[in-house]
Amino acid sequence: MIEVKQIEGTDPELYRLVCRLVMNPEVLRQNNNYPFKTTLHFVWFLAIDNNEVVGFLPVERRDGRKAIINNYYILDESADILKAMIVAAQQALGEQYLLEAVVQIRDQEVFAGQGFGTTKVWKNYLKMTYDAA
Repeated sequence: MIEVKQIEGTDPELYRLVCRLVMNPEVLRQNNNYPFKTTLHFVWFLAIDNNEVVGFLPVERRDGRKAIINNYYILDESADILKAMIVAAQQALGEQYLLEAVVQIRDQEVFAGQGFGTTKVWKNYLKMTYDAA
C-alpha cells in the first residue's frame, strides 16, 4: 500500500529520504538529466511503499496564487504511484492555488485523468493546469 507523505522543501527529513534518489544517474535520466531543486517555497509529496521512497513530486508555490509541479520521479514510471501523489497535491494545495504542471509526454493521461488540461505543448513536455474552482 502506497502512503504519500507531505514534506516542506528544506526539512532535513526530505534530504534524508530523497538524497540517494536525486543523485542517482537512473533517476536523473528519467528526468531527462535535469537536476532536482528545492527551497523554502517547495513542498514535496513522497510516495512510500514498505518504508522505501518510490516516487516524489516537488511543487513550487509562487505568488501565493500558483503552485507548479515539475521534475518529479516515479519508480518504474508507475501510473498508480504518480496518481497517488497528484491526488495528495490536489488535496493539500488545490483549493488555495492554481496548480500547474510541467508534464512529461508519457504522463499526460495520468494528469488528464486527475482533471488537468493541456495549455501548452513542447517537444518532450506539456504544460497542464488544474483549477479546483
